[in-house]
Amino acid sequence: MVAVPVSSPDQTLRRLTIIVGIQWMGATLGLPLLPLFLEHRGGTPSFIGLIMASFFVAGVITQFFLGHLADKFGRRPVLITSLVVYGVASMTYLLPVGAPWFILTRAVQGAAAGAIEVASMSAVAALFAQEQRGRAVSRIIAAQLFGLALGPVVGVLASVHDLGWAFFGTGVVSLIAAFVTFHTNLGDAAYDRSPLPKLQWNSQLIGALFATSAGGLCVGVYEACWSLLMHSHHATTLEIRLSWTLFAIPWVALSGVGGWLADHANRRFIALAGVVNGAIFLSLYPHIHNNVAILFLGSLESVGAALSLPSISSLMSQGAVNRELSRRQGLYATSNTASLAAAAGVSGFLFSVNAALPFTIIAVVAVLLALTTLWWWRHATGHVSESAS
Repeated sequence: MVAVPVSSPDQTLRRLTIIVGIQWMGATLGLPLLPLFLEHRGGTPSFIGLIMASFFVAGVITQFFLGHLADKFGRRPVLITSLVVYGVASMTYLLPVGAPWFILTRAVQGAAAGAIEVASMSAVAALFAQEQRGRAVSRIIAAQLFGLALGPVVGVLASVHDLGWAFFGTGVVSLIAAFVTFHTNLGDAAYDRSPLPKLQWNSQLIGALFATSAGGLCVGVYEACWSLLMHSHHATTLEIRLSWTLFAIPWVALSGVGGWLADHANRRFIALAGVVNGAIFLSLYPHIHNNVAILFLGSLESVGAALSLPSISSLMSQGAVNRELSRRQGLYATSNTASLAAAAGVSGFLFSVNAALPFTIIAVVAVLLALTTLWWWRHATGHVSESAS
């Protein structure tokens, strides 16, 4: 491993937020119009759902394994490799091929994106004590959402027909992020040849897996059907892009508040309230035909997500030892990605039957999953000032 300068946790966190922000900005340059791009390449709504799902299926298959590698060999090499792979895969959108070929591209991107999330989030958990993780995690989430807000705006000049160039830009910025990572110390110790400690299963982890699965279901519907829904409501491409940006802006602004709540309030209550809030908004969108109102509601929905996600993530890593953090993050990401894949896979078909069906059905299932945390977290420590259970 190439030596890099030793830095404090706060310095590393600042560098990591830049890496994550750059990658997410590149990843979202053309994402809002991707379903329409695939439709132009011959994809039906059902097939578009399968293509979108391939991104998440690949993550499900690889995320825990990559977390294992990060625990054993270090997070930095995993993060660098995944950024390079994501960048190269993104450049293939310039190829003049039909929609079916993009199943492979999305699968490679999904595996790489899963590795990026596992490595970056577990690095934060390793660098900061439990009572500080909410704040640190919220910084990474803010970087993700800042990239999500900025990416569609930066890519506004790309039409559906030349979207391949926007994804080529995605490849370029991912390679830039890999270069920055190469010169970043993620707090990995020298390679430890001793066996990895056994993964600990506790109530915090299990409840967090159910909570992130509920949230993932909702996002899966948006991945497959959001652009199609707005298009059916006669939204312009600018309005579709703005819906992503206006959702992200309040999240970026309030992520610090969510981190503070995770470190000072009851994480269990905040996490549950946030997931239920997201499911309620999901069920409302198909019945609102005013695109300006939808943009406004999307911003309101993001407030609940911003305040709750640091609590869910902090509960997931609560009580873990250092060399299991990446595997926990891998399980957490796998649960989220699996639910995303399932929702994206069925949502295209449901949308072709009735535009409201995927939004309504998935919202109900998400609420039921979220309510299971009342059982899993019933004895878990909610306030980090108390000793972890």
